[in-house]
Amino acid sequence: MPSRPLRTFSVQLHLAETNEIFSLPRCQNDLTLKKLKSHLELLTGIPLHFQRLQYLDEVDLPDESTFKDNDIVPGGTITMRIWRQDGWGHLVAAAAKGETMKLARLGVTEDFAGTTPHAELLGPEQKKEWVAHRAFVALFVASHRGRVETAKFLLRHGVDLHSKTPLGRTALHVAAVAGQCDCIELLLSYGARALGPDSEGQTAVSLARLWGQEQSERTMVCFQWRKRSPGAGPPASAVSRALQQTSGPSS
Repeated sequence: MPSRPLRTFSVQLHLAETNEIFSLPRCQNDLTLKKLKSHLELLTGIPLHFQRLQYLDEVDLPDESTFKDNDIVPGGTITMRIWRQDGWGHLVAAAAKGETMKLARLGVTEDFAGTTPHAELLGPEQKKEWVAHRAFVALFVASHRGRVETAKFLLRHGVDLHSKTPLGRTALHVAAVAGQCDCIELLLSYGARALGPDSEGQTAVSLARLWGQEQSERTMVCFQWRKRSPGAGPPASAVSRALQQTSGPSS
């Protein structure tokens, strides 16, 4: 007899540092935490390597374990926490809430005072890399939440908007998935690449399509059109053709 398809169910995700709740539909017992984290990077705007997932207690769930291994049941709540070392939790919370001045004191620019016990041990070049990485994570989180003023602050202070998570995703990828069109426009104006692929070959445009963010797609296509033809808006037929041409690999 053919095996029955696995039943799908929903759970909730609680992001402890920001007290946000996200819904996770279509979960299955054989879903691994590693695969879930890849999805959560886009859903929550938290880079994969900062995610600590817990269920019922404060023990981190192993990446290779499944929902079944951890007895995660329909309607349950998974908790995500940020790695505590080096003040990352405070940085993520400030970026998510758009608290720009608080963020500025957390080591995201070379111009403002901001350090941690770990940073005190770094040499000049290592400190630059430390600041650059913190600035990128802040931009990634802020762009996902639509915190335009925070993103502007980071961009004006030289954050590298082409930096990527371990999964190859930029701030533009998550802004597109979250439908944050003002942040999309801002990132594009600073040179973000709408057709830059992540490690799965997905671009910001194709991810917007997969997540049903039509306005994100349209914003990126229209920006590229205006760049080629300043002062002229693209006709609807041209936008439709461009949207078809820029769709990436489906999943």
